[in-house]
Amino acid sequence: MLRRLALADMDAAARVHRIAFDQAMPWLAGLHTPDEDRWFYRERVFPTCRIWGRFDDGELIGIIAFRAGWVDQLYVRPVAHGRGIGTELLDVAKAACDRLELWTFQRNAPARRFYEAGGFRLVERTDGGRNEEREPDARYLWTRRELDSRSTVV
Repeated sequence: MLRRLALADMDAAARVHRIAFDQAMPWLAGLHTPDEDRWFYRERVFPTCRIWGRFDDGELIGIIAFRAGWVDQLYVRPVAHGRGIGTELLDVAKAACDRLELWTFQRNAPARRFYEAGGFRLVERTDGGRNEEREPDARYLWTRRELDSRSTVV
């Protein structure tokens, strides 16, 4: 089941984030405590983003948080990788926006491949000096117009 998340779902969203983040980037594991993660989702993400979640047998297994033009968070629990859940969540944001940008870490090669396969293109790389983790990152862009023009047969 796919649905928009409520404030009451934010603790579960924070758990999905932490599990997926720590698995994908073990060199950054433990950056925040569970209490800090829950606070972040309740006080920062929920008030500013539309947050959708994918449930499997009543358990939240994937989340996306997006706002006008930006994907702020996209995480799928590792046990659910390869089932199209990330694509399903990203499609929610694509349906709501004509343009999306996002940041991911340069070392997170699986995420970069996922976004590139989903029509995002790399537009910027940084040394990580502006992010909390001080980890080199990459900014990606997707626009509906670019996708529409690629599919047009002349």
